[in-house]
Amino acid sequence: MSSTYRIVAGVDGSEGGRRALRWAVEQAARLGGTVQAVSAWTWGPTEAALLSGPSRDAMRAEAEAALADAVRALKTHEAVPLALEAVEGRPARVLTKAAADADLLVVGSHGHNRLFRAVLGSVSEECVRAATCPVVVVPIPREEPAHPRELVGTTSR
Repeated sequence: MSSTYRIVAGVDGSEGGRRALRWAVEQAARLGGTVQAVSAWTWGPTEAALLSGPSRDAMRAEAEAALADAVRALKTHEAVPLALEAVEGRPARVLTKAAADADLLVVGSHGHNRLFRAVLGSVSEECVRAATCPVVVVPIPREEPAHPRELVGTTSR
């Protein structure tokens, strides 16, 4: 084990990513550790992307902005050494590589919409399978429905 407890946190601009970073910073503060916040980005140089999509530099800037926004959302983090890194590549691969010598990898449970997860799979699930260190998946709290369902059934007399 390293002399400093190092946590890698996946940040993607979603609420899940912000919650993962917040949890990682709180844990690092308790353990006297450091946090490396990593945002993965990809750019597909297809003909359509070249004509109408964002440029490679724009995609990198978007990932860097997600990191900066997540850090701004933290209430306190001054006591925790925090490094920020935007890396080109598939998110799970980038995160597990960054965490190869870390003590812990922290990711959010939901970064993108259901269609994205159905087509490309869950980054958190892939990280759990591929990481060489423990992985914490920080859930997003469920919202209670405005009108809870009533149970319909028979009553005994």
